[in-house]
Amino acid sequence: MYLIGIDDAGRGPILGPMFLAGVLIKSTDEKVLKELGAKDSKLLTHPQRIAIAEQIKKNSISIEIAESSPAEIDEAVNSINLNTLEAKKAADIINKLNNEKDKIKVIVDCPSVNTLAWKNKMLSFVKYKENLDVRCEHKADFNYPVVSAASIIAKVSREEAVTKIKKQFPNMGSGYPSDPTTIEFIKSQGKALADTGIVRTSWATWKNLYPQASRKSNQNKLF
Repeated sequence: MYLIGIDDAGRGPILGPMFLAGVLIKSTDEKVLKELGAKDSKLLTHPQRIAIAEQIKKNSISIEIAESSPAEIDEAVNSINLNTLEAKKAADIINKLNNEKDKIKVIVDCPSVNTLAWKNKMLSFVKYKENLDVRCEHKADFNYPVVSAASIIAKVSREEAVTKIKKQFPNMGSGYPSDPTTIEFIKSQGKALADTGIVRTSWATWKNLYPQASRKSNQNKLF
């Protein structure tokens, strides 16, 4: 019996990409992840996440990471919606980790309030399901070490991406709309920031700051 844990990081920020990570292990090795200190990534410091992520990589059969750029997120928000994009990314991870032979329990930290509908949407993108036992739950990153491991890998991937962006834009803050430093950065950079590829222009924060630019962008997509 094998386990796949899947979780995301960077779903809420207005700056930078979102990541999903999937961790494949033998079911008997979940206790090893717990001993390594795997828990919901939000409960760990940045140095702890980095150290534990390295151990997760050494003690997993395989790891898959799926990145969604701000442009890809904007396209999804303006068409299929963000939940569907995340369902597709989660299915891509499952498709890559599934050997289609052994029984695998897949546990996903569900991003939607409607876990059943989201699970069915995700399964519609999974190529081979006969050997899978799929569960989509809220707080799975808190309740299952294998999902905690995925949470850590996704969070570290997001942090690495933000570090690269900060080399060019050191004053960007955390990238979250709730961060005053991030908002001041967006205001100071102006509409030219949209051309950098790091901002999600489909976010309400951006539309409220630059309504004319947002309307022009939407008009361009219609023709």
